[in-house]
Amino acid sequence: MLITLVPFFDDSMAVIAYSFFSQKNNNLLEPSVQSTALNDGAVNILALDLIQKVGIDALTGGKELFVPLNNVNIFADISSQYDGPLEKLILLLDSHVKPEEMYLKRIKELKQMGYKMAVRKLNLQEFDHYKQILLLMDYVILDDKKVNLQNVKFYFGRIYPDLKLIAGNIATGERYEEIKQIGGYSMYEGEFFRLPLNRGQHDVSPLKVNYIRLLNIVNSNNFELADAADIIGQDTALVISLLKMVNTRAINSEITSIRHAAAMLGQKELKKWINTAVTKELYADKPNEITRFSLIRAKFLENLAPAFEMAVHAPELFLMGLFSVIDVILELSMEEALKIVQVSRDVHDALVKQKGKFYPIFEFILRYETADWQEVSRLMIIHNISLDQLHAAYVDSLSWYSNLISRTV
Repeated sequence: MLITLVPFFDDSMAVIAYSFFSQKNNNLLEPSVQSTALNDGAVNILALDLIQKVGIDALTGGKELFVPLNNVNIFADISSQYDGPLEKLILLLDSHVKPEEMYLKRIKELKQMGYKMAVRKLNLQEFDHYKQILLLMDYVILDDKKVNLQNVKFYFGRIYPDLKLIAGNIATGERYEEIKQIGGYSMYEGEFFRLPLNRGQHDVSPLKVNYIRLLNIVNSNNFELADAADIIGQDTALVISLLKMVNTRAINSEITSIRHAAAMLGQKELKKWINTAVTKELYADKPNEITRFSLIRAKFLENLAPAFEMAVHAPELFLMGLFSVIDVILELSMEEALKIVQVSRDVHDALVKQKGKFYPIFEFILRYETADWQEVSRLMIIHNISLDQLHAAYVDSLSWYSNLISRTV
């Protein structure tokens, strides 16, 4: 199963919902089912399987979750596959669900059961045709690259005044700002949140410089614990976080100093903690999703390392994932940002030059995160990666992040 979790933002860049994008099979290996509703199966809804395993709150932090349905699994027994709160679940229909009597009847049944509904993948010429479905929806997701969002806003405001509009497939932060000015949209989705705004050169704040110094120290060969401890001691949030970590591992030990706490963790554990806790503080003035996104990406890269015959490089791939949005954090180009942060030549070449031995796995992750399933399927064949391997690696990264956050709250 191919599945990825995509965030939806509000006007203040806070995440208010997530959506699953999924596909059951590698269609290049099973072309007979490509582009048919059979991809997802009539009995099991892919996203609901994952929700049952991980938990909806663990996946979304208590936010709403859009779950995709097609013209087959819309008839599944959803209540037997999901026993969580209905107000957190939104059933997301694609354009395979036609405005025909059997679908309209099923949608009405689901609405009567208390489910919220949304629809996506509609083109401008389809709006009138889908009127009977749109009248039953709570949300509609509109593609910024396919429709004029300003004109569409007036159309829906006149004909469907109660329907909440979501602007999807937004490419840049600048475009996000433009759409906000249009008004009328309740959520926004796209790559814009993980791309740096074009604001030119500027000074990096002293606090961020401190964090970068700490990351550089622990990612150098044979770093000194005392050097790292001294920088940690300059930031209250990091000190508290470090002491919490140490206390969970040495309950009856008396900690006499920050250096003592660092020594109790040891080099390996301190490095692992700093690469996550410090990254979280470094990203503190950015949307929370950036932290979540970079950590899940880092763990996903680490998990996929064996599949790309790079198990020995797993820690470095984890670090590459963390630093893959450092341009967004520092509001610099990636090339300029990596002059401040010390990374290996392989990481630098992958992030800046899109080449080198780490780039194939990084490219694969980028395709996966945007649900480019056609290209993901092709790359899976090239690298001999199975669906089970890929699914396990992604689900584990979600579970790992959930456990990490629950320990640090």
